[in-house]
Amino acid sequence: MSRSEKVSFEGTTGELLSGILDVPDGPVKGWGVFSHGFTLGKDSPAASRMCKALADNGIGMLRFDNVGLGGSAGQWSAGSFSHKVADTVRAAEYMRAEGRAISLLVGHSFGGAAVLAAASEIPELDAVATVGAPFSPKHVAHVFDAALDKILSEGSAEVDLGGKRVEIRRHFVEDLENADLTDCIKRLHKPLMVLHSPTDNTVGIENASTIFQTARHPRNFVSLEGSDHLLTGKGQAARAAKIIAAWADQYLDAGH
Repeated sequence: MSRSEKVSFEGTTGELLSGILDVPDGPVKGWGVFSHGFTLGKDSPAASRMCKALADNGIGMLRFDNVGLGGSAGQWSAGSFSHKVADTVRAAEYMRAEGRAISLLVGHSFGGAAVLAAASEIPELDAVATVGAPFSPKHVAHVFDAALDKILSEGSAEVDLGGKRVEIRRHFVEDLENADLTDCIKRLHKPLMVLHSPTDNTVGIENASTIFQTARHPRNFVSLEGSDHLLTGKGQAARAAKIIAAWADQYLDAGH
């Protein structure tokens, strides 16, 4: 079994971000960083179960709360997709400074879009995996669609996201509008694995098809049959992690 260590590092907004490092018990095949979904945090089932399962398969993983979420300082509403991407790069820099340069990026949902955008900024990276990721970061705007006019006209609005009240500001919406992953995916130059459930009702399977079609080889697509978007069903997150670990195994010691 793996063990979990609490860590923290400074994000790009200057706030202290709270992280957990899931460390393999036996030999470490490589290290990775996990980027969580929209407002899900590092302790969401997808993040914690996948990272623990990856660590059980020999890959140590850092998962962390984005600004203003979970144990991280600051206001979530002050962040943006660009901040999320930059803090993913910052997490990799933290790992590098700790002597644990990362080989793998894994992103779930909105975090999947973030790792695709962050990959080019992490020179030592060997492989990228996305789970239930949207092709366009602005896909996430559907969850606050009803408040969009108010956000744009008044500068911000409070939105209910799965029972959690969060403030969304105009800069967040504008940042999403400007985010385009097409070039990031085309110029990835790293092995990519796209995992997606064909019955995902939150981010449709066509997103995975577009990411896959935009990517260059080596690329892989895995259908997570029977999984929901949040991977909350029994064994769903662990199964996705095992698939990623088996695939990444061939790349983990490349160049290190």
